[in-house]
Amino acid sequence: MSGRKKLNWKAFFSIVLLFVLLLQSGCAFKDIDKRIFIVGIGIDPSDKVRNGFEVTLKLAQPIGSIKQQEAPTYAYISHDSESVAEAIRTMESHVDKVLEMGHNRIIVINEKLLSEDLNTFMDYFTRRGDIQMISYVTVAEKSAKDIVSFEPTTETPASVALYNFFDNTGTDSPFVVTTFLFKFRREVLSEGIHTVLPIIETDEENHSFIINKSVVLKEGDKPVKLTSTETKYLNSLLYHATGFSYKVEENGLLMVLNIDEVKMKYKIVLDEGTPRIDMKVTKVGIIGESNKFININKLGKFNKVAEEDMKKKVMELLTKLQENDVDPFGFGIRYRATRLSHEGIMDEWNRIYPEIEFNVTLNVELKSPGAVE
Repeated sequence: MSGRKKLNWKAFFSIVLLFVLLLQSGCAFKDIDKRIFIVGIGIDPSDKVRNGFEVTLKLAQPIGSIKQQEAPTYAYISHDSESVAEAIRTMESHVDKVLEMGHNRIIVINEKLLSEDLNTFMDYFTRRGDIQMISYVTVAEKSAKDIVSFEPTTETPASVALYNFFDNTGTDSPFVVTTFLFKFRREVLSEGIHTVLPIIETDEENHSFIINKSVVLKEGDKPVKLTSTETKYLNSLLYHATGFSYKVEENGLLMVLNIDEVKMKYKIVLDEGTPRIDMKVTKVGIIGESNKFININKLGKFNKVAEEDMKKKVMELLTKLQENDVDPFGFGIRYRATRLSHEGIMDEWNRIYPEIEFNVTLNVELKSPGAVE
């Protein structure tokens, strides 16, 4: 009798479960032909809405065969609104498909917006979980709309040229700084560090992008622009960027060094008189070009020549950052992390940083004069 009861209960629960399944609603999945993918977003100050934004979307149009396409196929739509979220929501009514943002990897911000409250236009993106780890944040010196809609002559169908600059699969240049969306948010909110963003320009003939400068952001203040040389040194020290080249000129000798390894470490010293930062930089490479024969036994001489000028460039960069009260190296975070936490610790560092001295030791190690027969 007990066995029959157990069987009846199992049958009853099975029927209930089947009934519940029938009441479940279907998923909201949309076929791929009902989606259109956003592959670039530009944000400019609006000329139509007071304190608003003009948001531009770069949309990848579906194509039947890549081989049959002679040029990239993209569509561009723009809308002005008081907020980024509202602008994108409105643009959903401008297309007949679902706007899919999960594949977007580039966000371009007009430089004029960097002096404002960043949260007013970046909050929408930092709240999204689908693009945090894949989207790059960049700056347009003039118009974000023009940068997003620009199609260089080297761009091929079914590709986005800007992606290749930042994902380490295309160009490999020390002039190009890469800042992911999650890193941007973390550094903007953190005390003791300021984020660095790459500046995107186009050449005069409108044939290609130019990305060799950057800006250091300090929320609420005017961003600090770095030249191409300053960007190269910052990128090599901070991110160990490869492809670093350095030109040596001395007594008719013209030589280019190719640096393929950069190491940097530093220590904040406060208990030995004047506060200072001891920084040790090591650059390892070879001679890439020379207008004269180089004897391998005299490489040490050129090490010294390069060291003196490189040290000068590093000191100029550190001094410029200090004078503008920005800290992309995160010296403030190191200070806070290596001392007992207490109220006002960052106020202490903010008083120390403008007066701290930099003691830079720079070593250049040339491995060979290059492969010369």
